[in-house]
Amino acid sequence: MTPLDKPLKREVRIGEHAYSLTIDPDGLMLVPKGKRKGLELRWTDLVSGDAALATALQASLETP
Repeated sequence: MTPLDKPLKREVRIGEHAYSLTIDPDGLMLVPKGKRKGLELRWTDLVSGDAALATALQASLETP
């Protein structure tokens, strides 16, 4: 297998919306196309089971 040693960026369409997905050695980030802020998930949170908690915390800190 090829090691993930640098960021990998792809565009993902979810419904009618386009998002930028960045996968790097620390985790992944999903951001609406043309924006800077989005959802970030670290690999350590995912494997430890804290992914839902981390996502909920990040969502609660974002301002509308």
